[in-house]
Amino acid sequence: MLYIIAVLTALAAYLIGSISGAIILSKKISGEDIRTEGSKNAGTTNMLRVHGKKAAVFTLLIDVLKGVAATLIGVALDSIIAKNGTYGAFESTYLLGSMKYIAAVFAVVGHDFPIYFGFRGGKGVATSIGVVLVLDWRIGLIVLAAALIIMLTTRYVSLGSISAAVIYVCSVAVYMVAEGSFNIPYFICALLLSLLIIVKHHANIVRLKNGEENKLSFKSKKKSIQNTVDTINKGENA
Repeated sequence: MLYIIAVLTALAAYLIGSISGAIILSKKISGEDIRTEGSKNAGTTNMLRVHGKKAAVFTLLIDVLKGVAATLIGVALDSIIAKNGTYGAFESTYLLGSMKYIAAVFAVVGHDFPIYFGFRGGKGVATSIGVVLVLDWRIGLIVLAAALIIMLTTRYVSLGSISAAVIYVCSVAVYMVAEGSFNIPYFICALLLSLLIIVKHHANIVRLKNGEENKLSFKSKKKSIQNTVDTINKGENA
């Protein structure tokens, strides 16, 4: 029985995760798919660069909330399952209480490879924030704070995201050691979430290594264009 519930949980979480805020909003705003503009990534940072702060905020909210929603479904199922039935050794060890972990992973998989949009999605950072906060808000806040500090000091969003992925799995491991109990499904979940982010950032890692990664800028496109024009004018008048 738990096997069937696990499969259905994974499917539901994947379908929820496949809702792409960036793609939907970009088409509403300009009629263009965000995957054809800017960095061509269906995520908050590219929406900020292409469509501005308001669009980025709404994209972030959609992607975070779908992660929260999917994981909360898993939490609710865990609560219901725990009150009903007797299960075998394998089910009790790996599936009982694990629907939230299954939902968490597949929500991010859905974001990364959305069935509604040709399996070409974003990098899963915002959705991962949502699921991590639901799984353990204390660890979630630590990881989020670390990511923001790295992003703000270096202005590399990718570096902050990759660092947060590593910090997350390490934080979960440290927490388990401190508690004196090792939750195998939780650790596997944390490891998979971290690996998904790192793998999806493989191109960013190469650019960071080569010193070619773009830094985050909050300047508006109009201001940037004007600065370029002013620079050209100064060159002509020199």
